[in-house]
Amino acid sequence: MIEGLKIVLELFVLTTVFSIPLGLLVAQVRISKNKLARSVTSFYIWIMRGSPLLLQMMFLYYGLPLLNENLVFDKMPIAVIAFTINYAAYYAEIFRSGLESIDRGQYEAAKVLGFDKWTMNRRIIIPQVIKRVLPPVSNEFINLVKDTSLVSVLGLNDLFRIATAASNREASLMPFLYAAIIYLVLTALITQLFASLEKKYSYYK
Repeated sequence: MIEGLKIVLELFVLTTVFSIPLGLLVAQVRISKNKLARSVTSFYIWIMRGSPLLLQMMFLYYGLPLLNENLVFDKMPIAVIAFTINYAAYYAEIFRSGLESIDRGQYEAAKVLGFDKWTMNRRIIIPQVIKRVLPPVSNEFINLVKDTSLVSVLGLNDLFRIATAASNREASLMPFLYAAIIYLVLTALITQLFASLEKKYSYYK
């Protein structure tokens, strides 16, 4: 179970580190004035959100080598890539809605005060976006913890795969109960973390 938990945490951390910046970048492109860039990102988001994550992993792991024999990757990198591009699409829509919820007057006021674009985003826009997107982002974090069980189809010894093997070996459902408890503890920690963050950012209350 400990070895399986390590896989879960590794995949969770790597996906979070890569998908959030990518999602923010895609969100910025989605609201840009470039029509072609908006169309490309919209198509990407449609594909990622409209097809199952499991299918995307299977395509990357089994499909890419059929297209090109040099496109062969280990199981963990494939899982990280699939999770990253999938979750980045969801984060992109969350961040886009957060960015579009900011009143245009704040952008104009920042320009009048002489703020460059980087300073404006860092000190004025992004803090407000973070405050507004925390609830949906917390849901995606919880979903990510649970979705890590999908990597068992690639043969990675994650928590779910180990619980399945133990259950078959011992003819008992207890390993699944232990796995469920671990998942519940992880989601409880994430819930508590985001509750604290929401409290910190609720400065108008």
